[in-house]
Amino acid sequence: LVGGNNPCSGRVEIRDRNEWKTVCDSDFGPKAAAVVCRDLQCGTALHVSGAAHFGKGDGAMWDRELQCVGNESLLVSCPTGSPRDQPCTQANAASVTCTRFRLVNGSTACEGRVEVMVQGTWGTLCASRWDLLDAHVLCRHLNCGFAESIPRGGHFGRGSGPAWRDSFHCDGTEEHLGQCPLTALGASPCSPENHAAVICSGPDGFASLRLVGGGSRCDGRVEIFQRGTWGRVLAEQWEMQDASVVCRQLQCGEAERAYNPPKAQRGTGPVGLRGVRCEGQEARLSLCNTSLPENVLEAGIAEDVGVVCRGDRQVRLVKGPGCCAGRVEIYHQGSWGTVCDDGWDLSDAAVVCHQLGCGGAVEAVGSAGFEEGSAQIWLDEVNCSGAEAALWDCPAGPWGQHDCGHKEDAGVVCSEFVALRLENSTNCSGRLQVFYNGTWGSVCSNSMTPETVSLACKELGCGDRVSLEIQQLSGRLSGPAWLDSVECGKRNSSFWQCPSGTWDPQSCKNLQEETHITCTGNSEHPGHRHPLPSCSQLGTWLRMEKIRAVGGKKGCSGRVEVWHRGSWGTVCDDSWDTQDAEVACRQLGCGPALSALAGAAFGEGTSPILLEQVECQGTEASLQDCWARPGDSGACHHKEDAAINCSGEQHGWDTSQRTSFLLDPTQGGRRVSLPIIICIILGALLCLLLTLLAGQMRRARAGRRGSEGDQEPVSEAVYEEIGYSPAWQKQARFSGSADGYDDAREISNHGQDSV
Repeated sequence: LVGGNNPCSGRVEIRDRNEWKTVCDSDFGPKAAAVVCRDLQCGTALHVSGAAHFGKGDGAMWDRELQCVGNESLLVSCPTGSPRDQPCTQANAASVTCTRFRLVNGSTACEGRVEVMVQGTWGTLCASRWDLLDAHVLCRHLNCGFAESIPRGGHFGRGSGPAWRDSFHCDGTEEHLGQCPLTALGASPCSPENHAAVICSGPDGFASLRLVGGGSRCDGRVEIFQRGTWGRVLAEQWEMQDASVVCRQLQCGEAERAYNPPKAQRGTGPVGLRGVRCEGQEARLSLCNTSLPENVLEAGIAEDVGVVCRGDRQVRLVKGPGCCAGRVEIYHQGSWGTVCDDGWDLSDAAVVCHQLGCGGAVEAVGSAGFEEGSAQIWLDEVNCSGAEAALWDCPAGPWGQHDCGHKEDAGVVCSEFVALRLENSTNCSGRLQVFYNGTWGSVCSNSMTPETVSLACKELGCGDRVSLEIQQLSGRLSGPAWLDSVECGKRNSSFWQCPSGTWDPQSCKNLQEETHITCTGNSEHPGHRHPLPSCSQLGTWLRMEKIRAVGGKKGCSGRVEVWHRGSWGTVCDDSWDTQDAEVACRQLGCGPALSALAGAAFGEGTSPILLEQVECQGTEASLQDCWARPGDSGACHHKEDAAINCSGEQHGWDTSQRTSFLLDPTQGGRRVSLPIIICIILGALLCLLLTLLAGQMRRARAGRRGSEGDQEPVSEAVYEEIGYSPAWQKQARFSGSADGYDDAREISNHGQDSV
């Protein structure tokens, strides 16, 4: 097939005696088209057309007729007729469009169980994330109108072939499912009762309607199907009762707006219906009155018409690090708008995540955490219970009424948000980890294929030439291992499309099973990540693994608290040691750890205890990378809250830069620059020299006074004064002076007063 927009559509050509020849449309019918699609492993024939639909060829024409029965596996198996008497030109080239999707076991061709052809094999599609938007795209692709419903529970029987666990993420505007983002990684096994199905409205027939130019199938300019073609609908006065008939016919709910499109959005094709006037109760637009006075028709006053139905409402996530994380936006009355974060919590976020098929909510993000929007703010004071089917079903203020600015735009992070990284990566080499359900975990190396490692490197922006390292380490893994048996093949173009075992935090248990890779291809600029399916590049949220120190000084000492699922919580001091504190201090950007403190050294917390028995190696980038137990066992109490004391608060560490560290953990702990280190060392040496000099001066004075007969009491007073100053006072004096000399004079004068 040549000239189409994919390998499964185009002008039909046959290789005859080492030459490609174009097939004439008079010699090519539906049966031959079915065999061509089957031979090319492209599924079934969707359209058969002639008249050089995909352009003229530049070679010879094939002069035989294909006499296929329709059940042949290969085109060469079809009988052929004798050479044609009448010549055929490239203007009559035959064309076919195939599809790898079909509906089976329905009473019509427009309903049934969804099947997909993969590498020549038909299999049933699992319904784990199948929704109406996906179904709308499939119905439109199969020339079956729109999706009326998606039956569950094996409504159209069980399939006999394999069950494909791929998940489509359509927004409803795609021409076919092949244009929708696709994921398969970590998908659960498919039960026989969990197969995707759809009942479509039926093939486009007389007086069928569609809306074009809008953001969904339920808003846009109205067109009607008549005499085999789509035509414009014109009206002199287009009002809500007219729009309500269109919305009812399209099963898009109630009408919200009737309008005449601006000049730039008007149609240019033939007119299908003119002068429409409805009462509002008609079942179809074609039943409305279309008679107008002759003078109105001659004047050409009628204009294109458009509608916005309530069924156009949609929700999406934008400006996030993946399809299941980002700023919340709602499509309402024909435009996208944001949601204010007043009262925004995990229950609200859970409704959005469930509505999008993204699992549960990991975090409810406020304060424009995924950048500020610029359009209308649609909702404020949202107060969901968590059980609602859609965000607009939740109690909230009136549409468009708010007291917010875009700096308060709400966002979410859902459990199905995924990302990839190399832990402790240096020049694209390290331990492969995947982010899922709010935490990082290992990828196990069992059944790992070269294609898998290559796609992982490509996903990380590290080229596609790789080496898989064999680890000689022994022992148990610390932390979750989310995935095993990731087996990418040649048909996979993205790491996220690869089949694998299901998401399981204990996919493997031994250190030897972890995946360590080195990517040796041409790497892109540091920190670059390829975009996740249909979404923006890896953003900042993923790097904001939140931790804080409470009750100490400058945020670099205090009780350790971590952020999890929308709230702060403490860490139990069981097994809490300097290695754990080292990781916490590094994550805070506060330099090396001075001490790991136990026993609620900075007071008892009041929030939940989130972690117990934290066991870090000391090299991890964040506390979330360390092995730990959930803190819900009840064995630990707030009197055991762990705390830290980091060097950043006492030795000139630049604590003002901690925010930028959180936004880029690849930097590790922030290092003090070389000039600052030199200044600290020289200052310390100078202070030591001045201290020794002051002592020498005091001893000299004491010696002179001792020669006058009163030596012993003076000597005791001098040594008592020197021994009294504790270390923290000395340090405060030295650090409080600009150059050290003022402190030296104070000590000297103090000694004189004592004498």
